[in-house]
Amino acid sequence: MPKLKNPTEILADEFIENLKKKYSNVDPIKVLRSRAYGVSNANFLIRAATLTGNGRYFFGLNYITAEEVANLENSFFVFICGSTENTLIFPSSFLIKNLPFISHDRNGEYKIVFDTNLQLVLLGRNNRMECNKYINAWDQLNSQTNTIKTTAEESYHSVLQGRLIEIGNIRGYHTFCPNKSKLFNGKPLSQISTLSTCPNLQFSDYNLLRQIDVIWFREKAEKYIPECAFEVEISTGTWSGVGRLATLIDYANMNLYIISDELQKYNQVIRSFSDYKNRYKHIATYLIGDLYAAERNLKDLRYEIGL
Repeated sequence: MPKLKNPTEILADEFIENLKKKYSNVDPIKVLRSRAYGVSNANFLIRAATLTGNGRYFFGLNYITAEEVANLENSFFVFICGSTENTLIFPSSFLIKNLPFISHDRNGEYKIVFDTNLQLVLLGRNNRMECNKYINAWDQLNSQTNTIKTTAEESYHSVLQGRLIEIGNIRGYHTFCPNKSKLFNGKPLSQISTLSTCPNLQFSDYNLLRQIDVIWFREKAEKYIPECAFEVEISTGTWSGVGRLATLIDYANMNLYIISDELQKYNQVIRSFSDYKNRYKHIATYLIGDLYAAERNLKDLRYEIGL
């Protein structure tokens, strides 16, 4: 027997059906774990809610999810408030800018709340933001003339690189990434990494080394010692990533990681490296997001309490 859908799922499905009447290409963004879609020349995260007992529309939004959507080109957050006729369409830059003024817990769970007038509820007593211009604001999409140049897979790849760099920075490592111009949260990865060029290691092929997605180094006696290396495999083959990491095999204490959601493919590839398979580890992409959130929260808590 099929599972019955709740009212919010029905609302979201109705919204998608309406989109398909307006646009010929409405496709789920499979690389993300959230309910996100590519629509014409835009990308959406869709949330739906019915009216609560206290006369409000409540939407939970995790910062990690918001960050992934905001890193997509021409992206929007859609909040369906009880009816598809009451749909708020926010550019992602607008919502991200205002997240600090919205209630949230220490784990980065934001409480997006609208009253019956579709005003956004902000921190502070009776503090509201007028949102009339975002109600059913389809003209935001129709006015977009720029084509999307970066696919969702490419964007998510950069997000994972950025998160790995940030984690390494928080832990006190020197970090390197070869993709200088790719963006993460509006900043080129070159601005987030602490090293502008990859250190030349004695026991490694430098041409392969400097192509590895992210490397963490520790400094010892004015030399850089590789500690961890990561290859992010979203739309590319696992073979190439495992092969690039192999250039660091001679560093016995080196940790080599493949970040992907293709565990079966990883297992097939790693069997061909039987002598070294114990040196590699596979990590699912969403776990990098979980770790990144935990590292950020711990950093903020340490700063807050001064310990």
